Amino acid sequence: MEQQTTRRGFMKTGAAFVTANVIAGNAFGVKAEKPADSSAIELPELPWKPSSLEPHISARTIEFHYGKHHAGYVKKINRYREDTEYENMGLETIIKKSVNKSGATGIFNNAAQVWNHTFYWNSMKPGGGGVPKGDLGDAIVDSFGSFDKFKKQFVKFAGAQFGSGWGWLVVDNNKLEIITTGNADTPIAQGKKPLLTVDVWEHAY
Repeated sequence: MEQQTTRRGFMKTGAAFVTANVIAGNAFGVKAEKPADSSAIELPELPWKPSSLEPHISARTIEFHYGKHHAGYVKKINRYREDTEYENMGLETIIKKSVNKSGATGIFNNAAQVWNHTFYWNSMKPGGGGVPKGDLGDAIVDSFGSFDKFKKQFVKFAGAQFGSGWGWLVVDNNKLEIITTGNADTPIAQGKKPLLTVDVWEHAY
């Protein structure tokens, strides 16, 4: 009950990842540094300072979320993949080859969480937001009716995610779609292209 109450407050006030004009990232024309598909899996640098998103997201939250949780996933995937078939694979390859594979749950979860978090950091920037223009703006209007309707639906979907997980704007079959994934699951494991994400794990807020 406490988690659900906290989440509702977070989605309405702290994040307005959409409504507080923090979101900018991948869906809004900001070039994201996509996690590279190479053998080295490292903790990427944040694309902004930990205090840059205040007052919407505090520096303390970022330092805890990035410095403990994201860093922890990086350490675990590097440890778990030693002496396995995944040892020299990059993140995306690991995710696609380990999804739903017996005995590879820990490898999938940690690889996916490294990828998801890296994508998440690049979905935001200080002073970002605003109504997207061009092809994306047209696609949002075509898919959701208006940008305001998209924002409301995105917040509603992400806030309704039961337990830990993610809210996403994705492209699937050349159409925009809002989806949620539970725990470490990620659209790239489902063959969908993510454009924007919000983290609704309890450690995100």
